Amino acid sequence: MIESYKLGSISVEITETDHPKKLQVTCNDGNYRSEFTINKYEYENYKRHMNQRIKNAYDEQYTDEEE
Repeated sequence: MIESYKLGSISVEITETDHPKKLQVTCNDGNYRSEFTINKYEYENYKRHMNQRIKNAYDEQYTDEEE
């Protein structure tokens, strides 16, 4: 594992993949789980943007449920 942290109620784990330039991002808030890959450049240079996208996606899940 490269990194593990909390983003509000969302647990985020960054792990290596078989591809040398790709990373696996796993997010889980207890209700929803999401996985996607990013390249190392994105992780190193756009982590704040990535975190905002994760948070927005989880917020949208709950907004969609309320409608």
